[in-house]
Amino acid sequence: MSTSLTIITITHNGGLVIGGLLNSLPAEYPLIVVDNASQDDTLNIVTKLRPDAQIIRNQTGLGYGVAASRGLAAVDTEFALLANPDALLGKDAIDALLQAASDYPDAAMFGPIHKDGNGDIELSHDVELWKRSQYGRLAYDEAPQGSACVEFLSGAVNLVRMSAIRDVGFYDPEIYLYFEDDDMCMRLRQAGHSLILVANSVVTHLNGGSVRPNRAYYWEKYWNIAWSRIYFERKYKGTCAAHKLALARGLKFGWKGICYGVILKKSKSWRDLARSAGSFAAMFGVRASKLPPASHNTNAKTHS
Repeated sequence: MSTSLTIITITHNGGLVIGGLLNSLPAEYPLIVVDNASQDDTLNIVTKLRPDAQIIRNQTGLGYGVAASRGLAAVDTEFALLANPDALLGKDAIDALLQAASDYPDAAMFGPIHKDGNGDIELSHDVELWKRSQYGRLAYDEAPQGSACVEFLSGAVNLVRMSAIRDVGFYDPEIYLYFEDDDMCMRLRQAGHSLILVANSVVTHLNGGSVRPNRAYYWEKYWNIAWSRIYFERKYKGTCAAHKLALARGLKFGWKGICYGVILKKSKSWRDLARSAGSFAAMFGVRASKLPPASHNTNAKTHS
């Protein structure tokens, strides 16, 4: 059994996809599954396919970052590989990430090339958040010819050096969903660590299927996207910048939501009203959706 790497995945009603991930993983690596109160057959599939997995059961959904931090806290290997349940990755991809970690000992995070279910390359790296409007959305039709130092790596699949992660701290517990990977990349870079896109590591990212979308799901999604963006602005640029951005976005999306409602485009109206509500909530200091009180220690049961 490998003593250098532990794999972590975060699940929430992921029964539609978790089997694909588990079947793609090399069996020799220890596996930690952190489950955010799934109500489907996710954990039944896990125990059937990987009875050796360590399962951390959160009694309520804690969002991605808090759940990932609980998984990272249970790691005693040199590296951890975080993989979304809708990802497919084999030994070659993992070995390439580990080789890059050996080649670049000062780097903290290593990300693979992502392909979608059709085999097309999807964006898995970027410049830092504030530069994206300046550069536009990065895109490429072919994988880079070699590895590169980048400013952002997707949180869908990445290898992290545990010493560096412990140095900067785990995921920000105030972020329930979205932009937690931007925050982690920012903190690692501010601490002097590099992020490496590993060109010869290729994984498949199916982009979805880990939850069963409904009206409440879409509200939560877009509310949290908006909230987390304002929180990120406040964290790195201060309260005035955050309030300015929140006001602009809250008014913009609120007006768009009303206009879409008038012309009966209900899904777009719902989406933009959620964005407006999330922006204003962040502006007025409301905590992220579904987060427990700051002093609350949510009970989690662990077993192997």
